[in-house]
Amino acid sequence: MNVVDLSTYDPSDLEGSRFPASLAPFFQEYDLTQLDLQRSANTIIERVLQFGNRTEIRWLFSVYSRQQITLWVQQWGKYALPDPHLTFWEMILGLREI
Repeated sequence: MNVVDLSTYDPSDLEGSRFPASLAPFFQEYDLTQLDLQRSANTIIERVLQFGNRTEIRWLFSVYSRQQITLWVQQWGKYALPDPHLTFWEMILGLREI
């Protein structure tokens, strides 16, 4: 089962936004127009992996490489993600046997 199927990703689904407005509730302490996608990568990856829906996760994987997201999960996942989310992403990213 391929939960994150990037082959069907269409950037126009997010109305050309550099940051999906639907993620705004998870970044209330930030001005989204000023949020830098590279400098804030750790925070963005954390919150989208924890709270994002399929469209937002597709967006995440279009902005950051699978390798970058995998490295984040390996380095920070155990500190930042609740156990069910961590286990899910470890399985999806091939870091844990199913």
